[in-house]
Amino acid sequence: MARIIERLEAAYPDAKCALDHENPLQLLAATILSAQSTDKMVNTITPALFRKYKTAAEFAKAHTAELESMIHSSGFFRNKARSIQGACRIIADQHHGEVPETMEELLKLPGVARKTANVVLGVAFGKAEGIVVDTHVQRLSRRLDFSKESRPDKIEEDLMRLVPRDKWILLAHLLIYHGRSKCTAIRPKCAGCPVEDLCYSEDKTV
Repeated sequence: MARIIERLEAAYPDAKCALDHENPLQLLAATILSAQSTDKMVNTITPALFRKYKTAAEFAKAHTAELESMIHSSGFFRNKARSIQGACRIIADQHHGEVPETMEELLKLPGVARKTANVVLGVAFGKAEGIVVDTHVQRLSRRLDFSKESRPDKIEEDLMRLVPRDKWILLAHLLIYHGRSKCTAIRPKCAGCPVEDLCYSEDKTV
């Protein structure tokens, strides 16, 4: 694990969250929008969205149909609009308009499970309370024998046991970058992989 992390750090020195944002509220909304979508798609939606809605109160009071129209291309737009508005109502009413900084409080927000909470805590607040497990992290954790589990929560538990806490936030960024550039779901680019000799996956390519 340590050797793999070291090599991935060298290969992806600029690894960071790919969702464009300027504050924790924008990151929260963008992360909710990214479910079943791509960061690239979300980044095409959020500039206009964040120009129109700048605070949790503004999101909460938005006309739902207008909000849905603005986020339509992200998919599942009705559920996402409901989650964003529900979360922003709680943030506006119970947290003085500020995104909460604890896992416990974040998980109380509509549309927020551990993955989203870990993104917000790690990226916006620099708090390593867990490890983001998205589809890339899930796939690579199994390929690299970090975990035999299939459920994201179980994979997260395995990673937290294996990885030093000071690497929890970075690890997710590294695996996501590697999953997008080399270790793709179909026909991974093993010939140019920086950790090829440390990987024993059955679906390696030549």
